[in-house]
Parts: sequence; C-alpha cells; structure tokens
Amino acid sequence: MCAIEIEPILETRRLRLRRPRRADAPRVAELLGDLDVARMTTSIPHPYGLADAEAFLGQMDDVDRHAMFVIEHPAEGPIGVVAFDGEGPRHTEIGYWLGRPYWGHGFATEAAREALVWAHRGWGRRHVHARHFSDNPASAEVLCKLGFLYTGDVMLTPSRARGGETVPSRMMVWLA
Repeated sequence: MCAIEIEPILETRRLRLRRPRRADAPRVAELLGDLDVARMTTSIPHPYGLADAEAFLGQMDDVDRHAMFVIEHPAEGPIGVVAFDGEGPRHTEIGYWLGRPYWGHGFATEAAREALVWAHRGWGRRHVHARHFSDNPASAEVLCKLGFLYTGDVMLTPSRARGGETVPSRMMVWLA
C-alpha cells in the first residue's frame, strides 16, 4: 500500500480544503451540535460534544482507505467537512456536511467538486459512490450538480442522530 498525502491544501475560489487539526474540534462540535445538521448524516450522534468531535477528526488515519478535508472559509474558519471512505478504489464513498449558517451558498458543491478532482487525480479513483437521505433534497441537488448519477437503488440507512431510525437513501455514482 502506498500512503497518500492530502496536503497540500486544496484551493477553490472561496474556500480551502485542508487536513483536520486537533484545534478544529471545538468548531466542529459547535456546528455538528445542530440537530438539523447531524440528522442528515448516517454516523453523527445527537447530542454532539467536544469528545465526539475529537474522535471524529481522528478517525481517518488509514489514508489508503479514508481521506478527510476540513472546509475552511477565509473569514469564518472551518465551516464543514468533505471526506472519502471505503474499501479502496473499487468502492469509495464521498460524504460531506456544512454548518447550517453556510447552507444555500454553493459551498458544498464547490468543496466537493475540488475534492472529487483530487480523488481522481491525486488518489486514482475512477468512480465514487454517494447517497443522500430521500428527505434531503439539498444534498441531492449538490450531488446532481457534481455529475453524480442515480443508480436506481434505494437503501434503508440508519441515522444515529435520528435515534437509529432507518431512512430511505438514494444511491448515486460519479464517473471520472
């Protein structure tokens, strides 16, 4: 296995994507403490505290299988995360979240687009999977703007913030 490097920082017109730092934990805890943010994820619990953020930021140690970028706004600091998780090049899944004050400004699309370019060019991924809860049309819109295609599969996916309730998730794929 060859280790990959997610530094240097990825730059977009308005954002920087960089490796997480321990100092990001309080801000991540603040943003993910919002139930409306956490409930649109599969693995984020609610309530969400500093210890949860520290564990979350430290979970991506195997850079052959995982990559995490903190989405940083120059005036606001960390505003969210975009990450890849999976079983290597054959099944890599993208996930992302933004703090509620940053919804509706195109930041998720901008950050995920740059991360996908990196995943293809820097990490050798030729396709990436994604899913969105059926009650999250904003995430569906982001994924469609990025060129993801629906596979036709719908899976019941548990959400920790919703108390483990299973929610229909629409499966998608992006081809480089």
